[in-house]
Amino acid sequence: MNLDFFIFHYLNQFAGQNIIFDNLAIFFAKYFGYVLILFLIIFLFKKFKKRFFVIIKAFLAGILSRLVFTNIIRWIWERQRPFVENQVNLLLTHETSPSFPSGHAAFYFAISTIIYSYNKKIGLLFFIGTFLISLARVFCGVHWPLDILGGLIVGIFSGWLINKIFKKYF
Repeated sequence: MNLDFFIFHYLNQFAGQNIIFDNLAIFFAKYFGYVLILFLIIFLFKKFKKRFFVIIKAFLAGILSRLVFTNIIRWIWERQRPFVENQVNLLLTHETSPSFPSGHAAFYFAISTIIYSYNKKIGLLFFIGTFLISLARVFCGVHWPLDILGGLIVGIFSGWLINKIFKKYF
């Protein structure tokens, strides 16, 4: 048994055991990303002129990670989601699209990287929120832990790359 499989089943075994934990996990896996985006918008309007490029960079990094890098990797390697061929405690309905890397993890880790490069405290909160989203998606049965790790790497790389591009050209 590999470590990815072991960690997945360790976390997923608790799904369906407690309605409070299940609802909390569903909230983080499905809805908490919207809360992070709302905080990002509030962050923008607080000091609009000063933070405008931070928000632009965050969304560009998120788009680059989710729509470009994640889709290229999924086109090359079509890894099945845990619920496709395994008995899992599935708390969310999800299509059987490839799971590696996690698009949610890639998108939110990219945004977190940009925010962290601008403001360490707020960035750390975004990283914690992103980690909770990612952990909940494993708990709910829609991602393997390595999908999350792949999304983390893609997201942080995308944020780093956008920062480098903006530093050089803007």
